[in-house]
Amino acid sequence: MDVRSRRSTTVNKTGPAEPIKPLKASAHEGPKASDALPLPLYITNAVFFTLFFSVLYFLLTRWREKIRTSTPLHVVTFSEISAIVALVASFIYLLGFFGIDFVQSLILRPNTDVWAADDDEEEEAILIKDDSRKVPCGAGLECPIPQIAPQVVPSPKAVVVAPKVVDPVPVPTPATTEEDEEIIKAVMAGTTPSYSLESKLGDCHRAAAIRREALQRLTGKSLSGLPLEGFDYESILGQCCEMPVGYVQIPVGIAGPLFLDGREYSVPMATTEGCLVASTNRGCKAILLSGGASSVLLKDGMTRAPVVRFNTARRAAELKFFLEEPANFETLAMVFNRVQNVLDFLQNDFPDMDVIGVSGNFCSDKKPAAVNWIEGRGKSVVCEATIKGDVVRKVLKTTVEALVELNMLKNLTGSAMAGALGGFNAHASNIVSAVYIATGQDPAQNVESSHCITMMEPVNDGKDLHVSVTMPSIEVGTVGGGTQLASQAACLNLLGVKGANREAPGSNSRKLATIVAGAVLAGELSLMSALAAGQLVNSHMKYNRSNKDVTTTTTATVASS
Repeated sequence: MDVRSRRSTTVNKTGPAEPIKPLKASAHEGPKASDALPLPLYITNAVFFTLFFSVLYFLLTRWREKIRTSTPLHVVTFSEISAIVALVASFIYLLGFFGIDFVQSLILRPNTDVWAADDDEEEEAILIKDDSRKVPCGAGLECPIPQIAPQVVPSPKAVVVAPKVVDPVPVPTPATTEEDEEIIKAVMAGTTPSYSLESKLGDCHRAAAIRREALQRLTGKSLSGLPLEGFDYESILGQCCEMPVGYVQIPVGIAGPLFLDGREYSVPMATTEGCLVASTNRGCKAILLSGGASSVLLKDGMTRAPVVRFNTARRAAELKFFLEEPANFETLAMVFNRVQNVLDFLQNDFPDMDVIGVSGNFCSDKKPAAVNWIEGRGKSVVCEATIKGDVVRKVLKTTVEALVELNMLKNLTGSAMAGALGGFNAHASNIVSAVYIATGQDPAQNVESSHCITMMEPVNDGKDLHVSVTMPSIEVGTVGGGTQLASQAACLNLLGVKGANREAPGSNSRKLATIVAGAVLAGELSLMSALAAGQLVNSHMKYNRSNKDVTTTTTATVASS
């Protein structure tokens, strides 16, 4: 029941409830000192500011004149005495108005943050809570409304009706023990490093809670909206995230079924962008009704380009020629597969080689680069489908001709004019990012993994549409990192690619790469259709805009008799 629909009443021990007159301001608010001023506060401040600087300038000018004429400074006129009095008076006013308030804000004023609200407890007589349903969702219409017994106000104090809360109120940080309090103070003082809490305490959840509380006190900012409970902090120790203070919730939606290579997949997508899952889901439907999509893996191999230095260019060239010899390359491959340091092995034959860094950026990890767009990195995948003309018209609400023309002018011509690097697509990174976050991939590798060129052309005498996406550098894995976390592992399990495939090592990651490309194909197909049919704005207004009115807050403040 909405608080606004109730009639505000005051409970009286001796009589029936009486209506309460609404107050214009808080019940605790009294007369202000500024109300006694003859002029508005901002005019009074301006007068004193002007007076202070005017008399100060006058006195400095007079004293400078006395020094120039050798007149004693203690000899003053009536005007100078008046100026001194005005200077002292204006200074006292400005000090009282600004200085004392500043000192109180630093030293004397109590903390007003969310965890220091103990002073408010004595001022609140009763907190009237909103009705809460105790029945399953949807059963409320069949159940009687519970009767609420009247509550008696023990003393004539203000009664505050709390605002109606739609979303669950975050659970406050539990009271700390004496031992935890000492650790919090040590972290705040810097005597105990925050990063060492897990190893010192041996309890990852407790370490996160202590670090969180110390952070709140140091910054004076509340983290009440950031969840702490319900997460396995042991699972991220030493592999995913350091110095945790909570976790971020991202909704996961399902697009599909995606019919790819003769199998159906329900694709998990973690995103906060409305319309994205719905759009990808529509593309999956169009693919399914047209017989499905197929994919081919062109290349599979991760690159890393160390940077080394020699005294001469000739010597550096000798290393290059050495690595290009097939026999030497096979030897180095054996060394690498045994997890040995290849650079250390090479220094046996090239002792004058100076290793500057394990990465020289020619591998271009997490950066857009032409080398990955041309030669590929990770998995290079092509995914294609032929969409029937009837499906284009009935499901995608457009035509084959419109899609082909839009793709040529937007994804090909427009991107070329912009100087795009691997960006010859509508929104491949949207789908890649959503699937990556859901399945525990490195989100930063979305940069090169979203390299994609989308092609569309009419087939079967122009009746049907052939659409394909070529993605040369999809970087995914199913072992290690975020893939071992419970939520991400569940999404991988939904796709049937969780962990390592013992029978065919690497096959799970290769399959995941084709699923990513298939989801991109569906997303490209749907968005391009929305653009061609003029549906984009309407769909975003429907799915990507909140109808919740966040500008109004239902509050009421009443006083007991």
